[in-house]
Amino acid sequence: MAGGQSEDTGAGFAYATGAYVLWGGLPLYLKALEHLPPAEVVAHRVVWSLPIIGALIWITGRTADLRAALRSPRMLGMAALTSAFISVNWGVYVWAIANERALDGALGYYINPLFSVFLGAVVLGERLDALKWAAVALAALAVVVLTVAQGSLPWPALALMFSWGGYAFCKRRLPIGPNQGFFLEVAILSVPAMVYLVWLGGEGAFLGAAGDTWLLLCAGLVTAIPLILYVNGAKLLRLSTIGILQFIAPTLIMVVALFVFGEPFGTARAIAFPMIWGALALYSLALVREARAG
Repeated sequence: MAGGQSEDTGAGFAYATGAYVLWGGLPLYLKALEHLPPAEVVAHRVVWSLPIIGALIWITGRTADLRAALRSPRMLGMAALTSAFISVNWGVYVWAIANERALDGALGYYINPLFSVFLGAVVLGERLDALKWAAVALAALAVVVLTVAQGSLPWPALALMFSWGGYAFCKRRLPIGPNQGFFLEVAILSVPAMVYLVWLGGEGAFLGAAGDTWLLLCAGLVTAIPLILYVNGAKLLRLSTIGILQFIAPTLIMVVALFVFGEPFGTARAIAFPMIWGALALYSLALVREARAG
């Protein structure tokens, strides 16, 4: 999104930083809903995001683009694919926070940029320099260390990595603006979401306890606002700057997991996380070199 931007702007930096800080603080909101089924939380994120993003499209005069997209079977098919990826991502993330696996969430979002780099090389044939290959290899080795030390795959981290990586990969090929694309995604997801919420009926938390009702009503805001900030910030920043700023969110998630939720770090993570940080340092250095060369 920011690939055509040659210089950073203060507004872009503020928008993008705000988005990543909000994403980093999202576990605090989700933790308050940990007693609810993840599917119910995700359904409300979908349903209440729709009017917000719809209002934004109407205010910005992008309804014509949206009408054209709704008449295109290919566009709807691609949007259905991205909506599937994002629903899996949201569901796993909500489950991870509720089950004291927020550190796995941080891990997943730390390694996601490196997975995207790997995906670009394997699927699109993009050429990677030695620094990026070293970063990808070091991150993969960190996952192996965690798996061996813990005796099982860190599946929430890998599920978040694959779902968000797949979402970003397909989203780049969705020939429509990001806001319109997000509207299509939540519109598609709103059908099963509404069916599920109607099926829950009186068993659901909405309109039950006042605290839960207000938190669920805010689901659209906590979902749509960071995305809107990110989209506007990405237009005003260089790709390399966005690439480095994205590490704000998993760092804040890790801080919240350790110091607010009290999740144990453990020996395996004490070895694997520094390896991930080393990989991200190599990746960031490669981005800085590319920006200077450009």
